[in-house]
Amino acid sequence: MLLDSYEKNGLLYNVNFKEAASAGGLAAYRGDLVVVEGEIADAQGRRKPPVAGLIGGVVLTDADKIKLLAGSLDDLAQITPLLEKYRADFAPGMRAVLYVVNIAKPVKVEIDGAEIVLIPMTDGMVWNELVDELALEKSDFKGQSSADKVVTVYEAFKGYKPKYEAVALDAALAMATDAKRESRGAV
Repeated sequence: MLLDSYEKNGLLYNVNFKEAASAGGLAAYRGDLVVVEGEIADAQGRRKPPVAGLIGGVVLTDADKIKLLAGSLDDLAQITPLLEKYRADFAPGMRAVLYVVNIAKPVKVEIDGAEIVLIPMTDGMVWNELVDELALEKSDFKGQSSADKVVTVYEAFKGYKPKYEAVALDAALAMATDAKRESRGAV
């Protein structure tokens, strides 16, 4: 499975879960995904923490392709290394929502037939924002396993028609602002 190869290559971290869905040969993952790997720290090849990651990632795969991808990027420029690392694994028609801290407005771009929606977000949880974006309710997930909840989100994409402006990737990359992720300390 694709997620197993990601795990073997050290591309999954802060793992919430990685498990098979109950039907369809699908596997789901929630956690962070490495976008830019940290440098090698020692002679055994262990790495320092990632330089950049897809935070709060939600991924659904079949045996060898990504069918659903969601998460948050701290910087719009991180889309380029994200595409370099994972683009070859995108399934035709893959659906993606990326919450980007420093993008000026929501837009959608098409990459190799996959629609990627880019939405500004400086504060919030990817899963909650994604569920809201797709107009899902808590009752839609009742009694489901963690992996099956990701499949429910994927199924909701079939009726999802974002009304955001469609732009080329270069135009989207030019929409960077100086916004920073809001952080909260101890209360």
